[in-house]
Amino acid sequence: MELKIGDAAPAFESMAVGGIYGAGQPVNLKVFKGSTLVLYFYPKDDTPGCTRQACDLRDTWGEIQSRAELFGVSVDTAASHEKFIKKHGLPFPLLSDPDKEMVQSYGVWVEKSMYGKKYFGTERTTFVIGPDLRIVNILRKVKPAEHVTLLAKALLEQAAA
Repeated sequence: MELKIGDAAPAFESMAVGGIYGAGQPVNLKVFKGSTLVLYFYPKDDTPGCTRQACDLRDTWGEIQSRAELFGVSVDTAASHEKFIKKHGLPFPLLSDPDKEMVQSYGVWVEKSMYGKKYFGTERTTFVIGPDLRIVNILRKVKPAEHVTLLAKALLEQAAA
């Protein structure tokens, strides 16, 4: 079942690395009640598209941080996230989902195809979750170069709502 705007955000508990969470602390959806939360799902730490996306978010962090809590989410390990954060100076936390619970509950663990080979991986999708823990915006299959612009627009719409 594909999530849509207005749906309750699927509950999660995951290990957060980086930002105020340092080397790692568990977080869950409930602690963000009353805040706007952005979960951006991406395929893999330190790949070209994912690095571009993360660095663009880093470069606009001040603006984003004033409007929402933000987490990158991938199936990489906490150790991989730590390296990625350190290498690129990322100021925001990343959630580690090696058991694929979050990517599956958010419907972004999908069949992909590259060079004729089929495999499963994370679809690059961003969810904006309102203070009532309901989904207020979804950016599906977003291109790394367009992500920050689309997210800024979504957060402005959320603030005006």
